[in-house]
Amino acid sequence: MAPRHWDMLAVSRQAKLSAPIVLSFLLMLGCGHRSRAHGRQVIVIGVDGMDPEFVERHWADLPNLASLRDRGSFARLATTTPPQSPVAWSTFITGLDPAQHGIFDFVHRDPGTMEPFLSMGETRAPRFTIPLGPYELPLTSPQVVSLRKGRAFWELLEAQRIPATIIHMPVNYPPVKAGEALAGMGAPDLRGTQGTFTFYTDNPGVTEEAVPGGRIVRAEAIDGHAELQVEGPPNSLRRDHAYASVTLNVDIDPEQPFARLTSGAAMAIVREGEWSEWMPVDFTLIPHLASVRGMFRVFARQLHPRLEIYVSPVNADPMSPDLPISMPPSFSREIARQTGRFSTLGIPEDTSALRQGIFNLQEFLSQSRLVLSDERRLLDESLNRFRDGLLFFYFSSVDQNSHVLWGHHEAELLGFYRAVDEAIGQAMRKKPEAELMVMSDHGFAFFERAVGLNNWLEEQGFLARSGAEEIDWSRTKAYAMGLNALYVNLAGRERFGIVQPGGERDALIRELREKLLATRDPKSGAVVVETASDTNAPSPDLIVGYARGYRASWQTGIGGFSRMVLEDNVDAWTADHCINAADVPGVLFTTRKIRISDPALKDLPVSLLALFGIEPPPEMKGRSVY
Repeated sequence: MAPRHWDMLAVSRQAKLSAPIVLSFLLMLGCGHRSRAHGRQVIVIGVDGMDPEFVERHWADLPNLASLRDRGSFARLATTTPPQSPVAWSTFITGLDPAQHGIFDFVHRDPGTMEPFLSMGETRAPRFTIPLGPYELPLTSPQVVSLRKGRAFWELLEAQRIPATIIHMPVNYPPVKAGEALAGMGAPDLRGTQGTFTFYTDNPGVTEEAVPGGRIVRAEAIDGHAELQVEGPPNSLRRDHAYASVTLNVDIDPEQPFARLTSGAAMAIVREGEWSEWMPVDFTLIPHLASVRGMFRVFARQLHPRLEIYVSPVNADPMSPDLPISMPPSFSREIARQTGRFSTLGIPEDTSALRQGIFNLQEFLSQSRLVLSDERRLLDESLNRFRDGLLFFYFSSVDQNSHVLWGHHEAELLGFYRAVDEAIGQAMRKKPEAELMVMSDHGFAFFERAVGLNNWLEEQGFLARSGAEEIDWSRTKAYAMGLNALYVNLAGRERFGIVQPGGERDALIRELREKLLATRDPKSGAVVVETASDTNAPSPDLIVGYARGYRASWQTGIGGFSRMVLEDNVDAWTADHCINAADVPGVLFTTRKIRISDPALKDLPVSLLALFGIEPPPEMKGRSVY
């Protein structure tokens, strides 16, 4: 298959046009409003990936979490099946199970084309355009649409005129039209991807190429000067959609390890091994008429004797956003005026650069600390602004760093846990009267062995290939796409479906489940799959719950084939959570006593509504934990 994978959530590519041009691509999402004060203060701090066993090993190093446990409650929090972040946060947002909100994986598939796409949202192009030479001018605006079903719990607060501020909630792009919000996981860079870095080098041994998560580009400094072309958004006003770009000028001191960076009006001085501040730039779409504002950070990896320059994914500029990253649209600008610019990419830590060898571990950690610094400044400003109602704030750092530090670099990972613990203490000191909840969507486990699930299906006779990477759909009964999803090649649903609905499908599901659960690792004899759950939804058909130590291969994630059914994971990404949900519960801390013995993610929105005296709607099946 020819996967569209991470770049199918295209940039909305709105242009800021000069006065004579009436066409505008800004998405008019409407303005939220803060109505009458309610008087109650509720703060929720969401810490992606915080693991209960890790916390329990380090109580002495996490004094604010320990204090919250002693003052109120601490419990393991049951996550979703599968325990993937988009799935889990969608359940937290809506109080619905995956079969109801429709998010089952990072990656879904189009049954008409059999291609993968990002599950969280999509951009729909303008319906009507006017051709004009090499340009194609839209008469209507593009639309950025969330694919998650169900109402966000803060929409129910809004209906009762209770103010809510939602900072970086995952799977909230574009933000729902309620309260004030900054978008989180799912918000793209200006290329329309979930993050594409560029690495410029004059090293003759490096091949210029596209790599997962980025681009490697050959560059040369002549007499200490290099001109680097930084690609921004695809120019949606051109028929060929060529990428708009800006020039980054690098002037290197001939004797000292310093360089001056300039691009348009932006300028920075960096030392070798240091990061620049955010550099705001304008990408021209139509000269003198239309441009898109973005920003990037530069890491001067090496200035002498080689040139090695890393440029971050081009983020939407919160001071002048050309993507729908906040609600109301002016909210990101209001925050940035107080805090300075901050990352607006949904997943800002660049694990791809580490996995591709562009960063070493210490360089990756330095970038992660920049992200954490952004988050701390945002939290401080959010607490300063917060008066009443609900404040939700999200931290990404524990999750993204756990993927590469878990079990091998305990002290470094503990540093991120401690930083989040300090932030929780900050909230407790600034708002001592507030009800406080700290929660995570899942925990963590080692990722030691990669499972080529399509290879396994082929080995078991459920799938056939027509070439090295192509599936022969006429002889395929089941296939895998995504990190936990398995699909039946169902007639009437899949484009080339051959399995009949009803009895034939049900018998196949039973056979697949039986054989999955019987699979053993020939290297150790260990169980590979612990659960295979029917989704009770139109698709996917089964959710594969891997045992600790196992996870679907990266190739399986986009519907492809690995080298073999089982192989050692030698990637820098050494830990994960896309396994049996029972093995990776999250955490729940509250200032109140938890009254139920088995709290789950879908209980939390019901509990938050209860704090404001709001009865949950009938589709929410959770229980209040209080």
